[in-house]
Amino acid sequence: MSTTDATGTSSAPAPAVQPGELRLEVLVLPVSDVDRAKRFYEGLGWRLDADIAAGEDFRIVQFTPPGSGCSIQFGAGISSATPGSAQGVYLVVSDIDAARNDLIARGVDVSEVFHEGAPGARFHEADRVTGPAPDRSTYGSFATFSDPDGNGWLLQEITTRLPGR
Repeated sequence: MSTTDATGTSSAPAPAVQPGELRLEVLVLPVSDVDRAKRFYEGLGWRLDADIAAGEDFRIVQFTPPGSGCSIQFGAGISSATPGSAQGVYLVVSDIDAARNDLIARGVDVSEVFHEGAPGARFHEADRVTGPAPDRSTYGSFATFSDPDGNGWLLQEITTRLPGR
């Protein structure tokens, strides 16, 4: 078994999960080529947390986006889902133009910034309106990109959180 740990990780204990709390920690992405996916997510500048293999039939790779409390995992022998079937996975950003430009500089094909012309248009290209949300309203501007397998990511600009978050 081989293990790769990320440099600079903290050994401090995680805060205890309180009764009734549910914390989303990991999303599993189905991929067809683990090494290609690893190169892609490394290229995004995401932190490599682990790369563990046990023989030919099992491998798990975990990355965490900068500033995120949730990680992604992909590998061999961890999902029966069709590669590329994860869609609409949100990445929240405070400046959509800066985030988009950073991804483009890293070689990622990112959509133009858009806002919804109709409710739910973030998931349906036909109802998207080019450009940021009017008045740059929080939660209203989006951009999309995909990994090499077609797993779809949705950038959403949030500048002010709604109460309760």
